[in-house]
Amino acid sequence: MKNISFTFFGTSEFSVHVLNALKEKGLIPAQIITTPDKPSGRKLKITPSQVKVWALENKVDFLQPENLKNEVVVTELARELRSRASDVFIVASYGKIIPQSILDIPTHKTLNIHPSLLPKLRGSSPIQTAILTENETGVTIIRLDEKMDHGPIVAQKIIATEKWPPKYDELETLLGKESGLLLAEILPDWIAGKIIEKEQDHNTATFTKKIEKADGLISLEDNAEKNLRKIKAYNVWPSAYFFTHKRNKEIRVIITDAEIVDGVLKIKRVIPEGKKETSYLDFLKG
Repeated sequence: MKNISFTFFGTSEFSVHVLNALKEKGLIPAQIITTPDKPSGRKLKITPSQVKVWALENKVDFLQPENLKNEVVVTELARELRSRASDVFIVASYGKIIPQSILDIPTHKTLNIHPSLLPKLRGSSPIQTAILTENETGVTIIRLDEKMDHGPIVAQKIIATEKWPPKYDELETLLGKESGLLLAEILPDWIAGKIIEKEQDHNTATFTKKIEKADGLISLEDNAEKNLRKIKAYNVWPSAYFFTHKRNKEIRVIITDAEIVDGVLKIKRVIPEGKKETSYLDFLKG
């Protein structure tokens, strides 16, 4: 396994969990492709992706191509990738569409890790959408083609959780780790040509949408399970929140912890606008 040479495309926290699982199995990428540094936070500080940070910590060469729609950029990237002669490319939450001319470079093509049971939940928010609408989830490894999450299935695994619904960050960590371990398990057979691809049933495909800040707004009058799922799905971003009046002023209140008791949503902890996290009981008293 240690003789397999691969280039890794990734950007997010999910990508880092995949990389850590691969490292645990002795698989370190020869090169990493990640997105450029970008402004982040209220002060818009220029910040590297989590994957760039991982690359620096693990002394792995990396590239940050600006625009994969630019022919000059793609040509230069292709030249660099060919010089590395990777056996396979691995993509996990890279965040940009990769041109087919890049995907076809390695002898054993490009594999993509997707945190859902494809063809269910294609698109940009499979983890959040699983928490909102499903009762189980898993990971799928596909051979990447030019369409979104469309390629043939190479491996797939249902991932059990201790309780459902889980919080987003907990599920992201679990799925990232498990998908990395699954990839490490199947990669030698993929390179050896022992795995038979399985076409997705495109007629049963479902799609997710980009999460917006407004999606976190909840009504406390809504169904308790629906609200709890939103609180868990959006616990990293955009957070589940409601508006209320305090001292004749409308404020936004983020819910950080809640549970269902006797069919009713019991809010446990909140972050009132402009304040630190507190118990919901203390917030109501204040």
